[in-house]
Amino acid sequence: MAKGVDFVIKVQTGVDETTGDPIFTIVGGQRGATLNRSAETIDITTKSSSGWRENEASIREWSIEADGLLIEDDTAYTELENCYMNGTKSLVELVTAAGNTYEGEALITDFPIEAPYDDAATYSVTLQGTGPLTKTAV
Repeated sequence: MAKGVDFVIKVQTGVDETTGDPIFTIVGGQRGATLNRSAETIDITTKSSSGWRENEASIREWSIEADGLLIEDDTAYTELENCYMNGTKSLVELVTAAGNTYEGEALITDFPIEAPYDDAATYSVTLQGTGPLTKTAV
């Protein structure tokens, strides 16, 4: 059984100069994470459908929602903030407890900071996928 504590979000924070591969860093302070995946459908119902609606898959989309404790000098958090401030895409990964990886480019569409008087400061972020989400299984 997978536990949520074992799921982590990583953000590209650089590129390996030798291989050209992206370097990913875990977002510090992360607590929760949700991988949203959805698909639209196209109604292909005809008179010969025997009274049952028939559909075909159409456009798919994905997003990641996360929250955590605010660590302002965390490298990955800083990268997310820079992408938000500049309106640029970020390459992100969600790594599962089993080690499977979901990866894709995303835009940050929501990025609030909550700073209550009598509790820890927190952030939440919505990473809206732009393009495909790829899964790499272990």
